[in-house]
Amino acid sequence: MTGALDTIRVLDLSRVLAGPYCTMILGDLGAEVIKVESPGGSDETRKWGPPFENGVSAYYLSANRNKKAITVDLKSEDGVEIIKELIRESDVLINNFRTGTMERFGLGYDTLAEINPRLVYCSITGFGETGPERNAPGYDFIIQAMSGLMSITGNKESGPQKTGVAITDVLTGLYACIGIQAALLERVQSGKGQKLDIALYDTAVSALVNIGSNYLMSGKIPTALGNEHANIVPYQTFQTLDGEIVIAVGNDNQFTSLCNIMDVQQLANDERFKTNPKRVENRKELISLLQAVFSTKLSAHWHELCRANTIPCGPIQNMEQVVNDPQLISRNMFIEHEHPTAGKIKMIGSPLKLSRTPVQMRLHPPNPGEHNDEIIGRLAIQNKTI
Repeated sequence: MTGALDTIRVLDLSRVLAGPYCTMILGDLGAEVIKVESPGGSDETRKWGPPFENGVSAYYLSANRNKKAITVDLKSEDGVEIIKELIRESDVLINNFRTGTMERFGLGYDTLAEINPRLVYCSITGFGETGPERNAPGYDFIIQAMSGLMSITGNKESGPQKTGVAITDVLTGLYACIGIQAALLERVQSGKGQKLDIALYDTAVSALVNIGSNYLMSGKIPTALGNEHANIVPYQTFQTLDGEIVIAVGNDNQFTSLCNIMDVQQLANDERFKTNPKRVENRKELISLLQAVFSTKLSAHWHELCRANTIPCGPIQNMEQVVNDPQLISRNMFIEHEHPTAGKIKMIGSPLKLSRTPVQMRLHPPNPGEHNDEIIGRLAIQNKTI
């Protein structure tokens, strides 16, 4: 059984999260991914911890499975020549060096496209390769702040907050993956590769979706609403007798059903609350009335009633509960694999479920230079043969 991308070779000169996350997805889908680092290993996440297992960081393991690894000194002529030789038989190159760095190495797109015109070349930077900020370094935290994401996360009491994960890195990795696959599909028709210029800043702004659209239409600067929704009510957390529950009412019929199970049918007929725009307008009054009822029963009570009446709801789970969730276990969202240094490791599985070419855990996250003999050694043999 082969992967969907098993004919594709990816040369991965990225590190930390956005680039490695992208190439891990490509590797999960069957591509041969070759991770390139400086001698000794230059991906910073190898040292980001704890936790570590026998010196291997959990952070590094999270984004580097299904890859091979070589070490190359890009500041040396020999190192640059190795990359150029690999480019001849690669489909994709991805890097996240600062703007201009690859050109200084002698590995810019124009140079490599002459060697392999079919190459799809993806550059990930903080701010993109054009514009006044093109040379500025970009990190997820900074991008969350600058893009407006932090201004709408949290509440009045907390002030601006970042998300719990490096969300702009993750989203940038996904956008890069989409763009690369689109360029590979287009190459089937044109026979030519192309360059992708992907920026964390652009990605973060695109993630504003409805909040950004709200501002563009109204001119009103959005504020942080905590667990409330800017355009839908009731769509938030509620305190119950023993904790909190998430209620996500998406339409007027669901609101009527919610009022029925809460025994407050009069609210569904109240002119202030009959439609979603009215509920948004009268948010404060409605939430106060609903909260008074939610607080009288256990979370499990409301969860059972909501599920029985097709009202979207859910508990707020911690990581232990998530890992032991029968639904996620049934979907193979947690996997185990042997690692030569860390031993048996546990990882989050892939959400991509393909029927004919399923994702497979083929390769453990590699140690630095683990495949030097296989890949660089093969190049040396080929050159001698030539």
